[in-house]
Amino acid sequence: MSISGKVDPVVRPVAATDIAEALVEGLRDFQALPLYGLCFGALYAGGGIAIMLCLTAFGMVYLVYPLAAGFALIGPFVAIGLYEVSRRRERGEPVSFGAIWSAIRSRSEIGWMAFVTLFVFVIWMYQVRLLIALLLGLNASFSNLQEFMTVVLTTNEGLLFLAIGNAVGAALSLILFSLTVVSFPLLLDREVDFVTAMVTSVRAVVTSPLPMIGWAAVIVMLLIVSALPYFLGLVVTLPVLGHATWHLYRRLVVPVP
Repeated sequence: MSISGKVDPVVRPVAATDIAEALVEGLRDFQALPLYGLCFGALYAGGGIAIMLCLTAFGMVYLVYPLAAGFALIGPFVAIGLYEVSRRRERGEPVSFGAIWSAIRSRSEIGWMAFVTLFVFVIWMYQVRLLIALLLGLNASFSNLQEFMTVVLTTNEGLLFLAIGNAVGAALSLILFSLTVVSFPLLLDREVDFVTAMVTSVRAVVTSPLPMIGWAAVIVMLLIVSALPYFLGLVVTLPVLGHATWHLYRRLVVPVP
């Protein structure tokens, strides 16, 4: 039983073929309703561009790379509108921005999951700044991204910063992925509390560790590569991954009879 007194969702194992099929179905959803996918993708990319411009304006351009790497952390939160698009298409219900917003707004527990996601993202950015202070100097400052990358790739301190930063980032990404891969779709689909949603999500990852870690790696790599050309690749990548996540959720969690 969950903390809300309801029966916990039933989780079932998945294989690599399920992930491949979910990706195909996600691509079909995007092709069927491209407007919604492009809008949410543009919103995600626009947020990345806005943050990048702010960092540049404040002379913190060296945080652009960590931002691009950590931006994948908040993808599940931004993609929640895409889950609703797939859910409505699956049920044959009409799709509109108003209907999507109403569905999301009616699920108060989604706000708590959003807080968890943003909290981990803030931790990621703070630990990057801490590592820069500890390994590259307390008052380290770089005039441009090229200067920062030169220091990181050609000095012992920079290589240590890169190794530790990527290790910590991988750990945070795996933790947040385990907490959210099923949580957001589940909260949108059923009346459950956010703690139960997170527990169910972790159970889903533990039940199928290798396929799910593989799915996490695919998501992170695609989002990072898509973010490199000024975040513009995210306009297409995010919707496909978002729709695919919904279909993978359908395979991971047994539907309510």
